Order: sequence, then structure tokens, then C-alpha cells
Amino acid sequence: MTIEPRQLPAAQRTLPAMLQRQAAEFGQRPLLRVAGRSWSHADAAAAAAIRAGALAQCGVTRGDRVALMSGNRIEFVEAFLGAGWLGAVAVPVNTASMGPQLEYFLANSEARLLVIEADLLQRLHTADLARTALQTIWVIGEATGSWQPPEGIRLVPWPAGAEAIAPAAVQPGDPLAILYTSGTTGPAKGVVCPHAQYFWWGVNSAEVLGVGADDVLCTTLPLFHINALNTFSQAALTGAEVVFESRFSASGFWPSMRASGATVVYLLGAMVPILLAQPEGPGEREHRVRTGLGPGVPAAAGQAFFARTGVRLLEGYGSTETNFAIATAPDSPRGGVMGWLRPGFQARVADADDAELPAGEAGELLLRADEPYAFASGYFNMPEKTVEAWRNLWFHTGDRVLREADGAFRFVDRIKDAIRRRGENISSFEVEQVLLSHPAVAACAVYPVGSELAEDEVMAALVARDGSVIEPAELMRFCESRLPYFAVPRYVDLLDDLPRTENGKVQKYKLRERGVSAATWDRGPGAPRAKG
Repeated sequence: MTIEPRQLPAAQRTLPAMLQRQAAEFGQRPLLRVAGRSWSHADAAAAAAIRAGALAQCGVTRGDRVALMSGNRIEFVEAFLGAGWLGAVAVPVNTASMGPQLEYFLANSEARLLVIEADLLQRLHTADLARTALQTIWVIGEATGSWQPPEGIRLVPWPAGAEAIAPAAVQPGDPLAILYTSGTTGPAKGVVCPHAQYFWWGVNSAEVLGVGADDVLCTTLPLFHINALNTFSQAALTGAEVVFESRFSASGFWPSMRASGATVVYLLGAMVPILLAQPEGPGEREHRVRTGLGPGVPAAAGQAFFARTGVRLLEGYGSTETNFAIATAPDSPRGGVMGWLRPGFQARVADADDAELPAGEAGELLLRADEPYAFASGYFNMPEKTVEAWRNLWFHTGDRVLREADGAFRFVDRIKDAIRRRGENISSFEVEQVLLSHPAVAACAVYPVGSELAEDEVMAALVARDGSVIEPAELMRFCESRLPYFAVPRYVDLLDDLPRTENGKVQKYKLRERGVSAATWDRGPGAPRAKG
């Protein structure tokens, strides 16, 4: 008799146990399609055991960090699963990262091995790898450039295979991955995600979406984010199939959904207005998609999307640190809200002293889980940030919400000084550090302003050094080689000084209130995508 995933004992809430269970229960059922490659459910466990053997031959041991920088391709999945099978820790890295960010991720995680796509190797030119613990670089694909690593770091092709090894005796609370989420007043934080958190992400998401063995899950989101990584967990636990597309394309979205046979899709807030801006056509109805996940989609856009496509998107709330704790359902009494609290979680809307506020009053959303290790265990090498976020036994989300009389949670705004653009969290601190490294910039402040797509745009207020002139277009070209494409500011204001408090702290709220004016320089709504 099949046991529902939620009923599995705690010892089964690890990645190796998940892979072994799905191999035994689902066998040759299709599991994965990505970049022209495919696996059955049984193939996943075999691939993990072989890749774990290759990692062990490379000197990777239990607890070691393995950085992964690749697009959506089967090698990424294989390395992620192999690390988990071995008891090592995967460190997915955003493929838009440039040298300074790469250096930080590698140094902070203390990764000994980097798995990187050949086309991305040139990003390492401006990273000082001698400041990291890196020992080996595995290159996926054919390297065409002349870049060579510093002495002491081996550059080798992706190993074709190795002898399969037995899974490590990992525990549910052991770390599976470190996922970097942009900081708000400092560098990005590495979220330590245990095996059981990954398990519960799959269980909760599959329950919300009603995923079953006959479903085909299709995502265009990148594998270095929990959203896409989670789709694999959903499929592994339910016997479904998952298809990873290489990227999101507005014109190609519905053709790819039809070609994949998708029944469940995954969208982020800005993607829906982008799809709705496309010309209407019969292809928006000629598909098998029955439902989708659309966190952050504006209510009006969700309604228009349903009217045009027949696909009702479900709203929800989760973060890299937490889990799918709040969600709507197909039969929810109304939309326009984040949803209702799900089984296994507790939520509180609190004031600045963590005291619970009554319904209808906005405050910070605090969350905690009933099941052990269903949330992240902290920030890697950042104990002070861990204590700050998890104080009083609640995780502090930094989001201002209110709980309505019927228990629905409604998002109000973000408390944290973070920016979210194109589905990516952007650290104002990191953008400011790059701007300040330009010789013409004396002071700056980076903050969010609204956009046409119901998300944030990045705006920078700049003060020039004495005797210097800031040319915004030239400064943005400077940023493009040092920041992910989505973090390069769109708007620039040139000011004589920044508004400050009596003790010199920049008053960003005044800059946000000022917003975009006739004097603001505008780079335009389209941000150039970084190449290779």
C-alpha cells in the first residue's frame, strides 16, 4: 500500500531516501526532461550514485560545499543530486553573477569545487579566486576561451562517470544546499536548507497544486532558485514528470507548454503582465495546462490571465528560509490575497516587539513550522543574522501584511530595504558598492520604485565627487560588467547631496517618496541580458 508523502517517517525526509523511494515505487515512469535529455524515476537514483562517486574521487567529502553555476541542464540536476547523495552541500549560483559576486559566494560558502558551464567561465576573470577555498573547477561543455585559473586550482572537463557509491547516512536536519538570497543592508546571505526542508517544499507545493502521477510540471524558471528546484521534489514524491525549459520567452511560452504537454506551470508576478502584453491567439487555449502557481501576480492580471487562457493561478507565500506556508486554493472564496495558513505552520502578524496584532492591523509576518527542519536552519557563517531573523523562535520575514477577519493574509509592502525585479531579489547594498567603486561617484543610495509590470525598478540617487561629472549612460555600462543584468539601475537622479538624519544616515524613504521626476535619467524598461 502506497504511503502518502506527508505520512512518511522522519528518516525518509532526506534526498537519498526520496530518490530510493521513487526508484522503487515509480521505476521507469518518466521523471525528467531538460535540454534534450530525459530520465525515468529509477534513473535519478542511479545518476545520483554515479555522480556522488565522481565527487568522492575529486576529494569531496561529507559536509563539503559544491558550487553550481549552470543554466537549466541535466548536469546541474545530476550534481545537485550527487552532492545530496554523498552528504555534501550544493551551492547553486545565479548565472547572471559577475566576478565580485562570484568571488563572494565562493569565499563565503568555502566551496572546494565549482561546477560551471563553459560559456560562463569568463565571469571568473574579475574574481580573485586566490581569496577562496576553491581547489577544482569542473567545466560543462567545451571551453573556447584562453582563461586559466590561478596556480593551485585545477580546471578539468565534466567527468563522464564513475563507480556508483552507496548513499551517505544523512539525517533530515543535515544541510542539503546553501541558497544565496540578497541582503538588504549587507552582503547576500547563504540560506542553509536541510534535507527535510526540501522534502517539505515538495510535499506542500504538490498538495497546493494537486500534483499527481499523471501530471507534467513545466517551468521556465532557473534551477538555481528554490522555485524550480522544488518542482523536482514535487515530481519525485508524486511520480509526476518535470520539464525544465531553458528560459522564459513571452512569445515562446505557450508553444513550449504545448510541446511539453504541461499540465502545471510556474510563473512569477511580472511574467503574467508580460504574457498578457502579447497578442491574443488560439494557442493560449490549445494546451493541457490545468493550473499554475503565480505568487505575486496582481489580482487584475490573474483574472485577465484566467479569462484568456483558462488557467487559474494560485497565490501563495514562501521564502528560501521558510516553506509553502500560506496559499490559496482553486475553491478559495476570493482572490487578491496571499491565501490562508496551511497545515503544519503557525503565523503571527506582529508589532516591532513581536507582540501579536489584531485582525485588520498591519505588521510584520512571523512564521514557524510544526515539523522539525521544515524551515532553513540559519545563514551560513552569519550567526548574528541568524539570531536576528529567528529571534523569539519565530522567523521574521521582513514583510508587512495584515490578517483579515476570515483568516486570509494580505500583503501590504516590504519592511526590508530590498528590491525585487524580474523575479530576482536585489541587494541595494551590493548595487551601492559597485556604484561607489566608480571614480566619479562620491555617495549614492539605491532603492525601489514602481514599474509598468507591477514590480520594482532599481533607482539610484548619486552625488558626484568634487571636480567629477557623472555620465549615467557610461556609469551603467560600468555596472553591466560588475552586476547581474537585473540589478543594473534603470533610473538615475543626480543630486547635490542625499537627505540624511542628524547622525548622517540616508533617509531612503524621502528618496522613494520623491520617485521618478522630469529630471530623472531613464535607461528604459528593457535591461540588456548578460552574455556568457
